[in-house]
Amino acid sequence: MNQNQSEALFARARQLIPGGVNSPVRAFRSVGGTPFFVKAARGAMLITADDRELIDFVCTWGPAIHGHNHPRIKAAIATALEHGTSFGTPNPYEVEMAELIVKFVPSIQKVRMCNSGTEATMSAIRLARGFTKRDKIIKFAGCYHGHSDSLLIKAGSGALTHGNPDSAGVPASFARETVVLPYNDRAALEAAFAANPNQIACVILEPYCGNVGFIMPDPGYLQYVREITAKHGTVLIFDEVMTGFRIAKGGVQEREKITPDLTCLGKIIGGGLPVGAFGGRADIMDLIAPLGPVYQAGTLSGNPLAMAAGIAGLRMLEELNPYARLDQLGRQLRDAVLAAGRAKGIPVQVPQCGSMFSIFFTATPVRDYDTALKGDAKLFGRFFHACLERGVYLAPSAYEAGFLSTAHDGAAIDRACQVFEEAVRGL
Repeated sequence: MNQNQSEALFARARQLIPGGVNSPVRAFRSVGGTPFFVKAARGAMLITADDRELIDFVCTWGPAIHGHNHPRIKAAIATALEHGTSFGTPNPYEVEMAELIVKFVPSIQKVRMCNSGTEATMSAIRLARGFTKRDKIIKFAGCYHGHSDSLLIKAGSGALTHGNPDSAGVPASFARETVVLPYNDRAALEAAFAANPNQIACVILEPYCGNVGFIMPDPGYLQYVREITAKHGTVLIFDEVMTGFRIAKGGVQEREKITPDLTCLGKIIGGGLPVGAFGGRADIMDLIAPLGPVYQAGTLSGNPLAMAAGIAGLRMLEELNPYARLDQLGRQLRDAVLAAGRAKGIPVQVPQCGSMFSIFFTATPVRDYDTALKGDAKLFGRFFHACLERGVYLAPSAYEAGFLSTAHDGAAIDRACQVFEEAVRGL
């Protein structure tokens, strides 16, 4: 593949930026090769620095549910830009965004905007500790909740891809306050509560995992998590930074009919600009400064450009209600890979729900961190490059979810299915 411009840019970047990238998984370390650089994007397509067009199933790692460079989102940003980029004061867009979030997400009574998913999860955990006056938290192996210290323990996403699930620089004393359990294991959760009576401030999880690949909960598992946390007076935090507004308008909690105490959001509510939010029960949220003793702040929180972009995106979701169509397209991709695997005699798992999916080359059904690791990452790397050579871009890691957007039309999906089949046949 001719990547002269991308290779030259990457060589320059490596001189000045650690690893040549500003987020680790972009470096292609786990799949090999040189990352390509993108100079433009539109709809479901990326245009590389070398003028290649690629069908994109990364979608900015989730935010681009309406595809890239959508005219309504562009127009919303342009209108907001006419009035300024940041004010350091409250602005009307913040209020409209809060109203939409409370309207869409069943559990949220009040919400605080911030600037990233990492900020949202970090702040929600601080709030849960302040509310319960307890220190310990429970998270699940492979669930990635951003890169704050207490959460980079058995993390997924880039930490898993690069073989560093326990990051250097995290004090052991912080790690001792984090109890890490296997996802989908009821007995382990019950044992953790028994071993730490009246000590667990919160349980935080991705209700549908997206950062160790896409993994669904066993039937009844999320209901069990809700019941045991309520029993022990522990705050239940759903990290829906990835799944919020994507799995359903109200996220996983709408689909599963679960009411967490707090919810973390991001990605889609920024329309492609940096954003985060956390919200939930009013009695918990009212402990945040300036009303309460739990401090959280941010210079650019509620930035008018990000709010305007996100509001436009949410309004379109409300108008289009695209979820059934996205699920149908997701099933079409899934079935193409499964059929190709059967024809070739290569075991493959393709968990999929709505506009999210993953491809694991393993005979073992994937339901947690350990079974995700049974996937053949080297085989995935070959599959990834075979797809990329044919014009289809998947996440450059065996442990990341893929995403669809409303901009993926039938022709793009048909072509992607053909590419997936050809790539599997060539393994």
